Amino acid sequence: MSDDSKLIDDSPIPDSPVIPNQLSGDAVIRFRCHKDIDCFNACCKNIDIMLTPYDIIRLKQRLGITSTVFLRQYTEPFEFGRNSVGGVKYKPKEGTNACQFVTDEGCSVYEDRPTACRYYPVGLLSTRRQDESFDRASYALVTEDYCHGHFEDRKLTIDEYRQQQGLEDYDELGRPWRQLILKVKSAGPAIGNMSRTSLKFFFMACYDMDRFREFVKSEGFSTTYDLDQETMDRLLVDDLALLAFGDRMIRQIMYAEQSIPLKKDALDKHLARRGNRKSTEHDDMARPSMAAYEMPLDGDEDSGKR
Repeated sequence: MSDDSKLIDDSPIPDSPVIPNQLSGDAVIRFRCHKDIDCFNACCKNIDIMLTPYDIIRLKQRLGITSTVFLRQYTEPFEFGRNSVGGVKYKPKEGTNACQFVTDEGCSVYEDRPTACRYYPVGLLSTRRQDESFDRASYALVTEDYCHGHFEDRKLTIDEYRQQQGLEDYDELGRPWRQLILKVKSAGPAIGNMSRTSLKFFFMACYDMDRFREFVKSEGFSTTYDLDQETMDRLLVDDLALLAFGDRMIRQIMYAEQSIPLKKDALDKHLARRGNRKSTEHDDMARPSMAAYEMPLDGDEDSGKR
């Protein structure tokens, strides 16, 4: 297998039958999208859009709803691998493949549109080799028959296009999540197969910020983790701080990357309360108040059918 093929194999993007040509940021593309083009809105009527945690924060804030409501109303789940961690995609309008936010005038949430929408027709390939501890970013140009923007008289580099699309914050705030997905895909969790509790925790800490905040406020959390009051106060009001904290907590639970202090004898006390039932240490550290959490996208529960 070539190095390029290996890198693409390790990409967090769901499998595709097409292996793209990898491009650098200084590659020149020809593209322009505008309201007067004859294919305007065509891409929005045939969607397959994966959402990052930061995308969800921006959109739920834009709509003035909780992350839980947003997930139930506007998204659907997928797995990055068999019995692996989950991701979420936009859920199309019922009976169609169209985005729920598309209108005749364009995108109704344009200022807060997701990363994938901003990148189109460029695809971000975030890749990682099994023997490396860092990720690589490259790009691919997506050409589809219905898109006529490739015939417009404008040329620019991919880096210039990214800047025009306001991707700096989206790339920076989405990178920890992409790295985490790559880590799961390339190596698996350090503790072996993940239990349902661990998978639920991963989902909540990545995508359901408002429910994760309730988890952080819970008695089980406060008796387990030793956070100063200033940090706690920030987590209770700042979605981005909570997103970064969730990434740290996932890495601590799944990969023993210790960055969040535990209260003295917290694990021993928790195990004593639970008795002799077998479990793993990573499950026990994820378990405080998880019994009260049901993923909005559980396919085998009513909430996933809404």
